Amino acid sequence: MRIIIIDDEKHCRTGLGIMLHKYCEGTEVQAMCANGKEGIRAIELHHPDLVFLDIEMPGMNGFEMLEQCPDHNFEVVFTTAYNEYAIQAIRHSALDYLLKPINKDELINALERARQEKNMKPAARVNELLELISLKKDFGQVALPTIDGLMMINSNDIIYCESESAYTRFFMVDKKCITVSKVLKDAEILLAGKGFFRVHNSYLINLRYISKYIRGNGGEVIMNDGKNIPVSRTKRQDFLDRLEKL
Repeated sequence: MRIIIIDDEKHCRTGLGIMLHKYCEGTEVQAMCANGKEGIRAIELHHPDLVFLDIEMPGMNGFEMLEQCPDHNFEVVFTTAYNEYAIQAIRHSALDYLLKPINKDELINALERARQEKNMKPAARVNELLELISLKKDFGQVALPTIDGLMMINSNDIIYCESESAYTRFFMVDKKCITVSKVLKDAEILLAGKGFFRVHNSYLINLRYISKYIRGNGGEVIMNDGKNIPVSRTKRQDFLDRLEKL
């Protein structure tokens, strides 16, 4: 079975490759890719039977990568710690997923299911998943956990999110600031596919509200509310690539 691994975290790619070699006979890892662009090129080059795909990656998440693939003639196993809606959509589409850290027995079971379902219209399952994710993206609402319960807000009303230790502050178009006891990575996962980009370890921004980008080592963006936000040097190229697609 020809396999491609796509994950922005090197230790995850390497670890999964080692597990496949050690526990899953008959598998051949043809490529390990650090982002969606590399993944698309590898899929076009190698025509894999199975792709292990991380959902939350900088620049282009796993769903966006699948949308840009010219065909989906391969099985997909998502490797993720993703939000519950996405997991429900994956299940509904009869696709498979593995929660990180990946368990050996669950990996072996996923490989066996992929072998059994080979040539059973994987493209139809992927397309159904993308339709479900698109519906959720269009709906736009997200639930933020607060002391009193869940606060339903529209993701389009968030200008940017700022990390503050173990908390995240959501800055809104109506000038309100909502503080949630979640780290910024959780906010990034919650808002995946909704037009946000992690430009810095401390900031997640809504691309709709960028007023200006100022060049520099990493540069900085000025948001519509006047906030200056730094762009990490390591994020700069992915960020500029994303802006070109707007």
